[in-house]
Amino acid sequence: MNTMTLWNLTGWEFAALAFAALLVGFSKTAVSGANTVSLAIFAMVLPARASTGILLPVLIAGDLLAVLTYRRHAHWPTLWRLFPAVGAGVLVGTVFLVWANDAIVRTSIGAILLLMAAVTVWRRRRADRAGQPGEVTSRAGRTTARAYGVLGGFTTMVANAGGPVMSMYLLSAGFRKLGFLGTSAIFFLIVNVAKLPFSAGLGLIDGRSLLLDAALLVFVVPGAFLGTWAVGRIDQVLFERLVIAATVLGGLQLLLG
Repeated sequence: MNTMTLWNLTGWEFAALAFAALLVGFSKTAVSGANTVSLAIFAMVLPARASTGILLPVLIAGDLLAVLTYRRHAHWPTLWRLFPAVGAGVLVGTVFLVWANDAIVRTSIGAILLLMAAVTVWRRRRADRAGQPGEVTSRAGRTTARAYGVLGGFTTMVANAGGPVMSMYLLSAGFRKLGFLGTSAIFFLIVNVAKLPFSAGLGLIDGRSLLLDAALLVFVVPGAFLGTWAVGRIDQVLFERLVIAATVLGGLQLLLG
């Protein structure tokens, strides 16, 4: 496997990865979707395919911190509706990674993210902002959950980019800030842990990658504390705009990078 060891990195490269790890902690506890910037940094510093395996344990660390902070606000009915479709998406993404090159992966994910952002803006303009996530219990809501679930599973497997897709779903379903963060925290902890054997089987995780992860995990914690501090100072409208903006930025980075 073409991984990078901790000792192969220059000081500037390690600093870039450390900043990306800090941003993971921040995004998991404040603005979900912002970690697409981390994804881009990892892909620029490390071999593109190997970067997804190295980033995964960093994301899991951020997920754990987010679950500890927001678990009481999770909406479990939404999670149970999403998991089967996400599992299907992960399997499709695993097959896709077997034959797709980096350029195809980046273009596909970038296009999906921009499409999801456009759909969410359109749906939010039509929806009542005071609405609750109960709409996912309708037939149309269940169909939407399955579609987003498959896309989320696919994007999280091939590029660790499922966050923006699920962010768009939770916003379109009417989740408020804390419910959004609690539901996404538990969702991604379970999904990312489930991805570990697939990533290892594809050769994306090994002893060298885990050594680099161990050095980066220390930067996730201050990022999470910063996010917890910031989220209480962000109102709902600004929160939604930041999530959508982060998604669009991530999509453009993948398409144009």
